[in-house]
Amino acid sequence: MTDRKIDSQTFATWLDDGAELAVLDIRAKEDAVGYGSPLFGTSLPADRVIAHIDRSVPRRHIRTVLVDGGDGAAERLAAELSAAGWTAIHALEGGFPAWLESGFADRSFDIPGRDFSLGVQAEKGTPAITVQELAERRGNGEDIIVIDTRTVPEYTRDHVPGAVNIPGAELLLRYSEIVPSAETQVVVSCAGLPRAILGAQTLIDAGVPNTVAYLDDGTAAWRRAGWPLEEGLTAKYKAATEASRRFGRDHAAQLPTAGRFPEIDLETAHRWAADPQRTTYLLDVRTPEEYAAEHVTGSLSSEGGQLLGLSSRTIATRGARLVLIDDTDGIRARTVAHWLSRRNFEIAILRHPFGGTAAGERRAVATA
Repeated sequence: MTDRKIDSQTFATWLDDGAELAVLDIRAKEDAVGYGSPLFGTSLPADRVIAHIDRSVPRRHIRTVLVDGGDGAAERLAAELSAAGWTAIHALEGGFPAWLESGFADRSFDIPGRDFSLGVQAEKGTPAITVQELAERRGNGEDIIVIDTRTVPEYTRDHVPGAVNIPGAELLLRYSEIVPSAETQVVVSCAGLPRAILGAQTLIDAGVPNTVAYLDDGTAAWRRAGWPLEEGLTAKYKAATEASRRFGRDHAAQLPTAGRFPEIDLETAHRWAADPQRTTYLLDVRTPEEYAAEHVTGSLSSEGGQLLGLSSRTIATRGARLVLIDDTDGIRARTVAHWLSRRNFEIAILRHPFGGTAAGERRAVATA
């Protein structure tokens, strides 16, 4: 081995030692089956590593492991990054094929989203209904609504007919505009289980007045039943009103984790991000459109619903500190923090007055 290559045994030791560690799965996305299983590192395909690694791994001296498909790309990139000043960049010898054969592949960088959500379901007893039960209730004319908690592009591709799209972190903020009656039965759906379970349990934990359940296996089960899915952006959440914001604030305050996370100011957030001794991510959990219009300098667009089920999609460094950035209501940040706190991150919240730029903070328009 060179000093830039590590074997599977060393990597397994690093996964277990609890210190800061970044893991990048550099396979092409079509090869990273199941969002990067079985390792669940952050996906950053090899052709994007040089241009984007600074966003994924903010500090260049943190242990960082590149894992390829066994094609040698990780070692080549590690050499290039080392020459560019990355002092602790490593390639996993043999990549995923060697890892799968090593006997250590039961260890992972992140908790798989399905395992995480099923653990929540088992602990909380989150109610579920099947697609057959949903179809029967609709056929009986019951007052029932399906909320799809995936991203807008995922929802647009296909969804259970009649479902309304509210991405997971937006649920409490947008809920009262979509579900105005306490008598309406609410069914939360996604492509499978993770975001549906967490979305339903978010509403239950926040004490909404409705009967809430998740749709067991979501669109996958609907498709298996032989029924067509609906396509297009047929029904999306509405703009937040003062009434929906008040509802969101009131119910976010009922989450069991409410008040557990410190709130910081912009100056503190920037100071933490610049700290050479600790990795801090500034994560903007609002919608991508809001981020594009205006955001805090140095922050990453991290749509909150995507953080709930599998944090490593965004957070490449284990043991990092997270600053969740939201508007002044903080509803989405509190929702995301409620679940991310179960993944052993240190979390703080920054409520920022977007639309009226704070002193010393310029407007920043996102670029590709």
